[in-house]
Amino acid sequence: MRDLLLFAFLLPAIASIAQQQDLSASPWHIQARDINPARYFGVTVANGMIGLVSSPEPMKVQDVVLNGAYDYYQRGRVSNILKTFNHVNMNLDVDGRRIGRGDIANYAQTLDMQKATLHTTFDVGDKLSVKHSLLALRHLPYTALSIVEITAKKDVVITPMSVIEAPVHLADVRNFYSEIDRPHVLIPLLTSVAKSPSGKYTVAASTSFVFEEKHGQEPKIIHEDWDYNMHLAKFYKTLKAGETYRFSVVGSTVSSHTYNDPHNEAERLTIFAKLEGRERLLLRHDAEWNKLWQSDIVVEGDLESQRAIRSMLYHLYSFAREGTALSLSPMGLSGLGYNGHVFWDTELWMYPPLLLLQPEIARSLLDYRFERMEAARQNAFSHGYPGTMFPWESSAEGSEDTPVWALTGPFQHHITGCVGWSFWKYYQVTKDKAWLRERGYPMLKEVADFWAGRVERNGPGRYDINNVIGANEWEENIDNNAFTNGMAITVLEYATAAAKELDIVPNLDWMHVAQNIPILKFPDGVTRENATYNGVPIKQADVNLLAYPLKRVTAEADIRKDLAYYEPRMAPDGPAMGHSVLAALYARLGDAEKAYELFVRSYKPNEVPPFGVLAETAGGTNPYFATGAGGALQAVLSGIGGLDITDQGIVQLKTKLPAKWRALTFKGVGKERRTFSVGK
Repeated sequence: MRDLLLFAFLLPAIASIAQQQDLSASPWHIQARDINPARYFGVTVANGMIGLVSSPEPMKVQDVVLNGAYDYYQRGRVSNILKTFNHVNMNLDVDGRRIGRGDIANYAQTLDMQKATLHTTFDVGDKLSVKHSLLALRHLPYTALSIVEITAKKDVVITPMSVIEAPVHLADVRNFYSEIDRPHVLIPLLTSVAKSPSGKYTVAASTSFVFEEKHGQEPKIIHEDWDYNMHLAKFYKTLKAGETYRFSVVGSTVSSHTYNDPHNEAERLTIFAKLEGRERLLLRHDAEWNKLWQSDIVVEGDLESQRAIRSMLYHLYSFAREGTALSLSPMGLSGLGYNGHVFWDTELWMYPPLLLLQPEIARSLLDYRFERMEAARQNAFSHGYPGTMFPWESSAEGSEDTPVWALTGPFQHHITGCVGWSFWKYYQVTKDKAWLRERGYPMLKEVADFWAGRVERNGPGRYDINNVIGANEWEENIDNNAFTNGMAITVLEYATAAAKELDIVPNLDWMHVAQNIPILKFPDGVTRENATYNGVPIKQADVNLLAYPLKRVTAEADIRKDLAYYEPRMAPDGPAMGHSVLAALYARLGDAEKAYELFVRSYKPNEVPPFGVLAETAGGTNPYFATGAGGALQAVLSGIGGLDITDQGIVQLKTKLPAKWRALTFKGVGKERRTFSVGK
């Protein structure tokens, strides 16, 4: 009897210790403790279609982002990716009192990257310990799952609530509650429907409780309709000291961008998830993530680097999915950063790691561009050019969506080269000739036609590309930008190679133009960024991109000259990608320590609390910068790891490891899912 009393006395402490398990040595977990709400930058739980951005408030999220749908929020007179209902929010009353930040202790959050699950734990005084787990189900693209486990430290009455809240930009909000009664189950449905800001779309969200009691023993659901922008479903439960109670909430959100009838479809998807049940949902979700993690990067000897690399992979894997023909924004599904638009960030920075590790997802990014070729043709026509001219910022339709005050829209033409470049890279990796015939070559032909018409033919060696903005956006309306010209030459060559691969006679003008586009030099042989560049600080790498990834500058002496000149001119407040390019180049030159130093510099100063998610710049506050993650991953994959995409497929260059790393292994590379390693 004394032992039983002692166990009852210790049980709350045991539960609290279990919740606060130390995972600091795990390469799969990111723990956030000592959370300061004033310095909190959420981590995103996503599945390529919905992004759930975490909150410092218990059992809530900051935002729910819906991929593929864009509307006008009166931000910059351009479209924005759509934020939908916060339908996974929850409230909890304990003995009739609503708990908030001021009522809880031991608040901690842990991201399990392996299972793409965010766990939040906290104590409510001497009454409860709570564990709340949140997932964007990988196999159900529009559905989220919350799992709540509550352990009573003393006899207590709890009132959990599933809440749907409408952000202020949604209009004409309608709230519904219904119950579908079947002999074996009662299906409560909490649903909200609204119009997107301009009325362009109808959006809907629906949730339901998933109980573990037998039918007829579930708690009674009570619906409360508070106001137009919030309603909830709740139940009461009495717990005895030491008792643990578990329930779940499933919720789905869709828009008329995808479904003609989003109201009914959100409810159907929620019913499906509810009747699948928690265990089946977790089983399929885990299976999908296990499949993704078969393509992984393993670092031995440096836990910090391993965890950071996994975080980068986790975010890229979370923000995109195969079979959708949707692309990647610089901020992924982490909010409204860059309005959710698609830039060159996709093709040059985020796409290459995905192409190496997840070619099926990479193909989806290409499908996004292919399906918007007609809009790109119209854009070229409007500017007086042939072929396709892709917009600097693209959203749903593929027309230009850059704010008017930003000159990048009319003048940052290198993006059209980046699109063509990415299409040939896919063929080099997959050797899918049917795809090349149906999609790859048609794209490359249009891109090549654009550049052949874009140059100004001023004589041999002077087929100039004037009045552009290059990768270094601080130099506006300049002539013969190094990166723009280098990319134009490259894709003209790729279009020619693609035609020959298909036994098509290429347009002979393509190679003629390529051979006459200049790459400017200073008198000492350093590549000149543009015709008027005079050594001022640069926002990010431009010239150095000619060596990697374009491989237009190949002589070691020339690569080193360009590195020595431009590295000290990189602005400290520039975006993360510049240093990752330099890291890749130093690694390929055999300087592993310099490569490691720049790899760390490409992400570490950009981490923000409490999860270390990446901001665009050092000290910045706009995470998650997936572009920077893509660049840093290239520094590892194609720099330190030596992977190179060639006409022979993926090959590995000879490289060295930094002293801190014992071994580096890439698993599941390419369509053949090969393994590559680098050791001491």
